[in-house]
Amino acid sequence: MGKNAFKWLITAAVTVAFTDSGWAQTVDPGQIEFLSSCTPCHGAEGKGKGPMSAALKATPPDLTVLAKNNGGVFPFSKVYEVIDGRKVIAAHGTREMPAWGALRPRLLYPSDKFIDPSYDPEFIVRTRILAVIDYLNRIQEK
Repeated sequence: MGKNAFKWLITAAVTVAFTDSGWAQTVDPGQIEFLSSCTPCHGAEGKGKGPMSAALKATPPDLTVLAKNNGGVFPFSKVYEVIDGRKVIAAHGTREMPAWGALRPRLLYPSDKFIDPSYDPEFIVRTRILAVIDYLNRIQEK
């Protein structure tokens, strides 16, 4: 009786492990970042048809054809510079107040650095930007 219970326990553990890994693979940080920060203007599909696009002076670009418009190569550096604010896009606002300002983490208290000396807000920002870029690269038209 003990061996059967043990076999069932192992079978259940393996099933849960495989199921959990399947769930983990469905989370896409780049897509989540894109949907939370870029969708109002660029639309959920990235084609420039977001709910705010009609209110803008300039039509947001179709982000699914960046590679096609660049000779089949995804323009990683250009996209990074637009998102991090080095390349100024008038519709995105000034560098001081970019549309994606939520990507910039804020220290809750000045003492946060003392609580966790390894805390690096720039690392968090770069990681989130790279996640968005990875997602954009994956949604490019062929």
